[in-house]
Amino acid sequence: MIATLLILMIVLLLLGFPMMIPLIAAPLIVVIIFFPNVDPIFMVQQMLQGISPYVLLAVPLFIFAADIMATGKTSKRLLDFVGSFVGHMRGGYAITTAATCTLFGAISGSTQATVVAVGKPMRERMLKVGYKDSSAIALIINASDVALLIPPSIGMIIYALAAPGASVSELFMAGIGPGILVFLMFAIFSWFYAKVKNIPLADRVGWKDRATFLRKALLPLGFPVIIVGGIFYGIFSPTEAAGISVLYAIILEVFIYRSIKITELPKIALSTGLVTSAVFILVAGGQAFSWVISYARIPQTVAEAVLSFDPTATQILFIVAIFFFIGCMFVDPIVVILILTPIFYPVAMQAGIDPIHLGVVITFQAALGSATPPFGVDIFTASAVFNKSYLDVIRGTPPYIVILVVCAILVILFEEISLFYRFFTG
Repeated sequence: MIATLLILMIVLLLLGFPMMIPLIAAPLIVVIIFFPNVDPIFMVQQMLQGISPYVLLAVPLFIFAADIMATGKTSKRLLDFVGSFVGHMRGGYAITTAATCTLFGAISGSTQATVVAVGKPMRERMLKVGYKDSSAIALIINASDVALLIPPSIGMIIYALAAPGASVSELFMAGIGPGILVFLMFAIFSWFYAKVKNIPLADRVGWKDRATFLRKALLPLGFPVIIVGGIFYGIFSPTEAAGISVLYAIILEVFIYRSIKITELPKIALSTGLVTSAVFILVAGGQAFSWVISYARIPQTVAEAVLSFDPTATQILFIVAIFFFIGCMFVDPIVVILILTPIFYPVAMQAGIDPIHLGVVITFQAALGSATPPFGVDIFTASAVFNKSYLDVIRGTPPYIVILVVCAILVILFEEISLFYRFFTG
């Protein structure tokens, strides 16, 4: 049955069908063939159940807020602010890119929105000071992956759907440490790269101009403060934070900065609706797929196989990381999280692994796979945004992939990187 399921998905993908078709059709065919006592209409009920959780309301809201800010001037204000303080340092423009991707990720929760909003202006700035195009693009797509770790992370919301013991609020808090770790590692590499390649230093910005850029960036910097602070102190839930972020984005871009006309909001909302519909179809299909593998007792079979050699919790985390990393190299991270989490979650719980730590490890692999050949989604986003060939986009990625792998290992070995927030909450 498992072989049939995998073969059906692979064949449909090779025939050129979009991911949503194999995700829905393969389990439906398996049910008809192997489980004749199950009414196929039950699969439709499972799909509807998959998109019914209240927490999913946060996804379109965060996407809408990100679209508003990507259309407006938020990313430019963040770039100017960060660049004014570190742009003159060795590797300053690269560090600015990594820092701004981290900040914009804390606003949007979307790697692809970060590639578009930050990547376009920063690529031009990096090229002007002597960076190769391949290096600039590689940094942009890999630094943008921090958006999957820093709250509000859409990947963590999807994980919470598949992992019944995981709190979205806790996952959001747990992503901060790994996100900062990635930024610091990228910043250190950028310093050494600029020194080795003798990248010219940018002019130092005076304190008067820095104050101006800080004043302009203060309101955009309020996004992560509202989201993280509000959730941390229990003022509102992640879904409520998403609604507030949309209101904040509209007030900022329409009424304060006036970078967007109010008549443009329906067009932006339509774009958000198209992205959201694709995400929700994948979520619905993932729920149907998860039900089939659960009904076939695949998670129990995997658990027995993995636990038969009595692995440690750390070894199980490495096994999980490898499976998710490879999966996200080929398939959209949302699909991988929905399919593989129900398989490995019971194994991890039996081994005593914290569900929040597991969620961070899984989300990290989703972020890593998003920018890793052959089919990382951010690679194709960058190819479209920058009008570059696939090979041009991936040429400079190996050093950053190595850095992300090192960070992933550290996150697995030291759960304190993820669970630091518990020292403050008790």
